[in-house]
Amino acid sequence: MKPMMKMRTGFKASVWVLLLCLGPLLGWAQSPIGRWKTIDDVTGKQKSYVEITERNGKLYGKIVQLFREPGEDPDPVCDKCGTSDSRRNQKVLGMEILQGLYKVSSTKWEGGKILDPKNGSVYDCYIEMQGNDKMMLRGFMGVSFLGRTQYWYRVP
Repeated sequence: MKPMMKMRTGFKASVWVLLLCLGPLLGWAQSPIGRWKTIDDVTGKQKSYVEITERNGKLYGKIVQLFREPGEDPDPVCDKCGTSDSRRNQKVLGMEILQGLYKVSSTKWEGGKILDPKNGSVYDCYIEMQGNDKMMLRGFMGVSFLGRTQYWYRVP
């Protein structure tokens, strides 16, 4: 009986490897479209939910829910956004913070911009899927090694 069990286990593993290899070729790419939980880099607490959608082949993301601490403004505005930014003094809830990412591989989108409503800065960014439920987002100024990385987690 033991040899038969090994054969079945080996067969299952082979099927999974085949599916993982063929998935991107057949268009079964991991998609960032959906709702994502963002985590504060400093405190490790969840900050918001961001809904990522696709328009004209590019990705966009807006804040759909905020998680605020007691004493924090429950409905803040982006008062630190630059004077030339149309989001200046707009409510953060509902604000589009991720813009214009285009697909470069089955797991990576780049060429976009991300706004940090906390300090009002806009950064170049790219995202890379790390499984279907985890995404790495890298924001930077000019060169990608001069920036910071966040991990976002899919909300079921």
